[in-house]
Amino acid sequence: MCFAEWQLPHLRVTAEADPRVLSHVLERFQNLNITPRKVLLEWGATSTVHVEVAIAGLPEPTLDLIAAKLGQVPSILNAYWHH
Repeated sequence: MCFAEWQLPHLRVTAEADPRVLSHVLERFQNLNITPRKVLLEWGATSTVHVEVAIAGLPEPTLDLIAAKLGQVPSILNAYWHH
């Protein structure tokens, strides 16, 4: 990971192994007409999916709102962002 990418905000989502999880996460950015810099999905050991999205150009309150909205999706167990 390069230094510039490390400084970007990253949204992290843990969810049940639901095939719609990635679309739930990405639709939040599609609604804002934002293309993420990077998207990574990994299967966890306990029937969970971990999604990481690197985002540029969004203010922190918007990131807070995205994480909160994702937290309302029944199959999503945890959603937060960090630098």
